[in-house]
Amino acid sequence: MANTMKLSDALSKDELTSLREKSDLRALASLVWTWGLIAGAFAIAIVWTNPLTILLGILILGGRQLALGVMNHDCSHHAFFRSPKVDEFVGHWLCGAPINTSLQAYRAYHLKHHKFAGTPDDPDTGFVKDYPVLVESLRRKFVRDLTGQTGYRDTLRKIRNFKLSRNWPWLTFHVLLLGTLTLAGAPWAYLMWWAAELTVYPAIVRLRQIGEHGTAKDRTSLEPRLNTGTTVAPIWQRVFIAPNDVNYHLEHHMFATIPPYNLGRLHRLLASRGYYDGYDCISRGYDDVIRRAVRPDAARMVAAE
Repeated sequence: MANTMKLSDALSKDELTSLREKSDLRALASLVWTWGLIAGAFAIAIVWTNPLTILLGILILGGRQLALGVMNHDCSHHAFFRSPKVDEFVGHWLCGAPINTSLQAYRAYHLKHHKFAGTPDDPDTGFVKDYPVLVESLRRKFVRDLTGQTGYRDTLRKIRNFKLSRNWPWLTFHVLLLGTLTLAGAPWAYLMWWAAELTVYPAIVRLRQIGEHGTAKDRTSLEPRLNTGTTVAPIWQRVFIAPNDVNYHLEHHMFATIPPYNLGRLHRLLASRGYYDGYDCISRGYDDVIRRAVRPDAARMVAAE
């Protein structure tokens, strides 16, 4: 029998009010944590320069580039700091500028995704419409990402569309980053940012997209438990793959104004009350996401080889 429990049956109005409460301290902690890890990624490679520390730094930077995008996303919903004006400033300048994302432009695009999720008008459908795929196809996608092919394509697009009047915050960030690293005596470390953006970042973004909607059981349904997924991830995956609680995507689709640092609590409340019972919408780590992204018949064939 299908689970017909409504959100109003699983959550009280008082609980929902509490979940929607924003915390400047927690938002600031997320921001400082992200920028602290960015600084640490460069520092560990500069102080103890060797291939392993450089590789570790690049891996961390890729995850933190996504973290900046996630916080830009949270600010676009005015779901981060208490003040919408602070969200506008932080989202645009401290999160969006380093990854060449305008808060206003992103908001206009992203709100269409929320409005039209489960319909053909969802602008994000193209990213996940073919999943699950053959294991060979999934492997080729990640090889393109990790070898820089996807990042190179996306960077060329950025360069072709570059306009100083629009993209000067991005250019300013790169001038400041290169200048800071040069003053630290390690201008070579600037290339770590680009190495992460060209290789690690595209792979992480793809994995995030698969976990959010690629593993959904029915992307054409208007029921969030069918068109969206959540991934319960261990802490190391939240550092490298799913920063700032972006893994709780189903909960975000249900309540876009709940701040990200409260989404885990929302998930645990709903799970404990049986709201997800009967719905296969929760992945257990990103290894489970990858398993779900492969066509079942292809997975059986691989296991039998």
